[in-house]
Formats: sequence, structure tokens, C-alpha cells
Amino acid sequence: MLIMAKPAGPQCNLDCRYCYYKRKEALFAADVPRRMPDDLLERFVAQRLEASAGPMTHFEWHGGEPTLVGLAYFRRIVELQRAHRPPGRTITNGIQTNGTLIDESWARFLADEGFSVGLSLDGPADVHDRYRLTHQDRPSHERVVNAWRLLQRYDVHTDVLCVVHAANVGRPLPVYRFFRELGVRYLQFLPLVEPAGAGATVSPRTASPRDIGTFLCTVFDEWLRHDLGHVVVQTFDEAFRAACGMPHVLCIFRETCGDVLVLEHDGGLYACDHFVDPAHRVGTLRDSHLAEVLSNPALERFGRLKRDSLPRSCRECDVLAWCHGGCPKDRIATSAAGEPGLNYLCPAFQRFFRHARPVLERLAVHLRAGRALGDFPALPGAARAPATPRPGPNSPCPCGSGRKYKKCCMPTARSSGGSTG
Repeated sequence: MLIMAKPAGPQCNLDCRYCYYKRKEALFAADVPRRMPDDLLERFVAQRLEASAGPMTHFEWHGGEPTLVGLAYFRRIVELQRAHRPPGRTITNGIQTNGTLIDESWARFLADEGFSVGLSLDGPADVHDRYRLTHQDRPSHERVVNAWRLLQRYDVHTDVLCVVHAANVGRPLPVYRFFRELGVRYLQFLPLVEPAGAGATVSPRTASPRDIGTFLCTVFDEWLRHDLGHVVVQTFDEAFRAACGMPHVLCIFRETCGDVLVLEHDGGLYACDHFVDPAHRVGTLRDSHLAEVLSNPALERFGRLKRDSLPRSCRECDVLAWCHGGCPKDRIATSAAGEPGLNYLCPAFQRFFRHARPVLERLAVHLRAGRALGDFPALPGAARAPATPRPGPNSPCPCGSGRKYKKCCMPTARSSGGSTG
């Protein structure tokens, strides 16, 4: 179970035009502290470690903008983790940030404490600054790129999250090549689906499914030609898992959900980041132990509903195993047969997965046969990575999964697969 903790709640120093979370401020009373109080923070850290099974516990810090609570607050987080860490337990941390407050001190801290960072960046300045502005309508691109470079200088593992919207969807190659030139090795593309009122399904900032499908297919082909084995693109990695018959990691593509809990700064716990509302509140740390909330049957019901509410057109779709209907928050469209509950992104997912499936299935066979990734003929005219010797059983798997070859793509391990990065 992943828990996204929001120490600053929905507070943010940017006013991104498409942000769904800033509207959540209305959920909290005026007298609620603007950051998670110290006693509640310690309770969360202690109970998270107590409720976590296995040798490793991961903490994920989100917002709003979590860096607004200050560096001293995060130093306190690390102190509490050390104080409550069970013997032999490894603790890891991740933080999702807009990057505008990252300076030398932050970068040094994140490096010293082994944090991984998710950095929001929508591409070149002209498309990034279309929607990701300050409260004074000033651009943020330069500060975010400076944060990226600072994090790289300190060798902080950084994933870049790019929202795909109306301003950048028509420029797939310039956007992707911008990230490549920047040196990004871990990249997420998140299509914006922003519901609209007054009879419109989505806002003008939301790109059409057709354009999103074209964006993903175009970037995929570019990635195959030049970056297979060197850059991890999350959507492509999830597609590769489906080609290998492996379960998805990303919640939006899994058959069921309900295992990414949200902890708000007032102690409230919710079933999903996109369903922070009274109907999906499953408990509070003020009244319950975290372990009790994690066993709440409402979480399992919420997760099953994703699968059980699929329209017939989804259940009969040839790429169902590749997307499982996508995120329930985006099921705002109607099928050709008039069924409600279809994902707005369905045409985009169908186009991309059908486009990527043949080559990814060939790649899965290629790797399982023990062949090197650099020898894979991805596309005509593809620039291949240099050929590498076949690894030994205990060598790192050449697919980039981080597992040993014998535990991943070695021919005897038929049920395994690996990352395409």
C-alpha cells in the first residue's frame, strides 16, 4: 500500500490553470493549520513504520507543493523516521514538486538523505508557461529547469512528469527532444482530462483523444529509434509489462485500484488522490490507527468498483489487459452503443496500445531468448544501442529492470519480464 502524504495539503506557490487539487481547500475549515502538525506527523511516521510489512518502507510526499513546509520540516521528518525505524528496516522517501523552491540547500539535503524526486515540467518554455504560472501570472519554466540542473549536479534521482494538454499535444517531437537534450532518463506523460460544466465534456485545455493518441505514438516511435534501453517512459514501460504478461505497476492501468491512499494535512485519509471528498474519506489518524484504516473494507470496495463498473465495450476490447479502462476519474464519456462510463482517453489508449503492441511483444520474445537489448531491430532505420555481451545468470538484466538476469529475462524465467529502460 502506497500512502501519499500531503504535509502542506493543497497549498501551492503556483497557480497552474489545470490543477485539480487547489479546489480542495474548500474541504478544510479555516482554523485547520496550513501544514501537518508535529504530533500528527510523528503519529503518521511511527504508525506507517509499524503497519508496513517487509524490510523496506517507502514514504511519498505530495501536495499541493510539499516544499512549502520548509527544509527544517523535512529534516524533522527524517529525524522521526530514524527515531521510529525498526531494526533492519530500510526507509526510502520520494517527493513530488514543482521545483520552484529547490535551491542548493534543498538539493544537498535530498541527495544526502537519498530522496527520489518527481519534477513537474511540461516541455519547452512556451508550452510549459502556458498553464504553469505563479499567482502573479509569471512564468515558472526557468526556475523549474534550474531545479532540474541542480538536482542532477547533486545526483538526485529525478523523474520528470509532463502533463499532455492542448498547448503541447501538437508538438510531440519538440517536447520529447527537449527532455532528451535536457538529459531526462525517467519520464512520465500524463494526459490532462479536465471536466467542464455548461454542457461541455472537457475544458479547452484538454487535448482530444485523437491528438493524445498521435502524441504517444509519435513519441513511442522516436523513443524506439533512439532511446530504447536509455530512457524510461512510464506509459511505454507499462505497455511492455502487458506484452510480457506481467501485472501493471501504475494504478491507472491495473485491473483494480484502492491501494494508493492519501493522507491530508489534517489527518484525513482518502481512497485516492483524485477522490479526496467526503464520500471517499476512509478514516482519520486523529481517531484511528493507520493499520485499522488500511484494513477498511471501503478501500477494497473502491478498488473492485473500477473493474466491476466497466462498460461492455471495455470488457470486449482487445486491449483491455493493457489499460483496464484507465483511471475511474476519467470515465466521463459514452460508448458508441450509448453506454456511460467510458474513459475519455479510450480512443487514445486503443490507438497507442495497438500501435505499440506488435513491437513490444517482439521485444519480450527477444529478451526472453537471452538476446541483448542492443541487438533488437526496433524499427527500420532505428539507431541501435551498442551490442553488449550476453550476461551471466547473476549479472544485472540487460532490460534495465534492476533484477538479476536469472530472475528476469533469462530464458528459463519464462514468467518474468523487465523494464524497457
